[in-house]
Amino acid sequence: MNIKRTKEEIKNTISAYLLKDEFGNYQIPSIRQRPVFLLGSPGIGKTQIMEQISKECGIGLVAYTITHHTRQSAIGLPFISKKQFGDKEYAVTEYTMSEIVGSIYEKMEETGLKEGILFIDEINCVSETLAPAMLQFLQCKSFGNHKIPEGWVIVAAGNPPEYNKSVREFDVVTMDRVKKIEVEADFSVWKEYAYEHQLHGAVISYLNTRKQNFYQMENTVDGMHFATPRGWEDLSNIIQVYEKLEKCVDREVVEQYIQFPKIAKDFANYLELYYKYQTDYQLEEIFQGKLDEVLLKKISHASFDEKLSVVGLILSKVNEAVSNAVRKESYMELLQSYLLEYKEVTENITEGLDGQQLFFNICQKASVEYKRKKTAELLTREEDYRYRQVIRMLEKILQEMKLLSIEGASECFCKAKEMFEQENEQYEKKQQEAEEKLEYAFDFMEGAFGNSQEMVMFITELNSNANSVAFLQETDCERYYQYNKELLFDDKRKKLLERMQ
Repeated sequence: MNIKRTKEEIKNTISAYLLKDEFGNYQIPSIRQRPVFLLGSPGIGKTQIMEQISKECGIGLVAYTITHHTRQSAIGLPFISKKQFGDKEYAVTEYTMSEIVGSIYEKMEETGLKEGILFIDEINCVSETLAPAMLQFLQCKSFGNHKIPEGWVIVAAGNPPEYNKSVREFDVVTMDRVKKIEVEADFSVWKEYAYEHQLHGAVISYLNTRKQNFYQMENTVDGMHFATPRGWEDLSNIIQVYEKLEKCVDREVVEQYIQFPKIAKDFANYLELYYKYQTDYQLEEIFQGKLDEVLLKKISHASFDEKLSVVGLILSKVNEAVSNAVRKESYMELLQSYLLEYKEVTENITEGLDGQQLFFNICQKASVEYKRKKTAELLTREEDYRYRQVIRMLEKILQEMKLLSIEGASECFCKAKEMFEQENEQYEKKQQEAEEKLEYAFDFMEGAFGNSQEMVMFITELNSNANSVAFLQETDCERYYQYNKELLFDDKRKKLLERMQ
């Protein structure tokens, strides 16, 4: 099962486990809720999707790597207490609360979220002293004497034994108490994620041409050589930061993330050419609408790898512009929601109330909502940035009201509307820039390749990017719809011929 399908299945499981009847009891009692056990090779995103799932479901998340724990920290420390049984008092061994169970209660106190996910990573690599407690944990949902609170779904993850020498294989008794999901690496699914999170264009275009290098594990005499999705994402991040710092990413840097020498060398060579093609094919001029016939002829006779690299560069520039426009649109929608609320307040108040104070209340509400979601860890990085942008803009509007000594409610709203319209002009400018870059990209693609396999790849990659799909749905780009229609027709014809054969 790929990571996207795995994520969907975990969300479905959470929905099922947290469903209550008319009396407020869980439809599936806690004791019958099988923990989800994710089994898959390292670096494919098992841990990362848990953060995404908790945010999307609006529930808490407590995550632990169990290999960091001893029996005492997981189960709790023993102490002697006195208990009365019949006519006699006895000394009884009890345990302090497990650090893990205590963390769940702390999370509930901090966030106000009473339901969530307890994620235990590397569960099949526990120490010998802790191993017997795992069956109790998976079956009874407890560590020592302390139960996991109701409403908290257990998800555990582990690697197969071939990837970790510390793995202890679960027996049938244990495996029969979990909901097992085997997770596999899938480039097409990862590519959707890569576009959505704006990973570096060189990484995406390289893996498009060498999909076999997306995930590789090889045991050699020199040790394990590997390339993983996690490694490619982290490499992408460092490339983007190094570009801002104007530092070079060479083979030695690549090998720090892609620990498979042959693949690291190949990507380092590709990245060098990727930068070279940016200059050779005058990318900046292409996106100013200037096409050089000599360069168009040059690329049309280039090697297939070179053509795909240039297409990747074109896509990278288009995706950057499109993502900026989509991001600005999301920001405008959130800002508008607060200003519409302010408008409603000003229309329904008694004349003479302080418009500045009313707007200050809106600013405070936005800050409180942001802090609540931030504390509950329900915001993605992109959403966090958007909230901070909106709050900064609201505070800027309030400052303008104060500087101009505007106090009346209607006058204050007019000032807020004026500044919103200025922001909207910036949004429209970004929309126009993205539309222009898309048109310039089509000019280049048609001039260099015509209706060829390179154009098919260009359209296919646009369709793989959620941001570009959202943008194109609102944009009147005739050539996109023309080529996309032809692509869909060719796909249908191909499938029909395959069935006939």
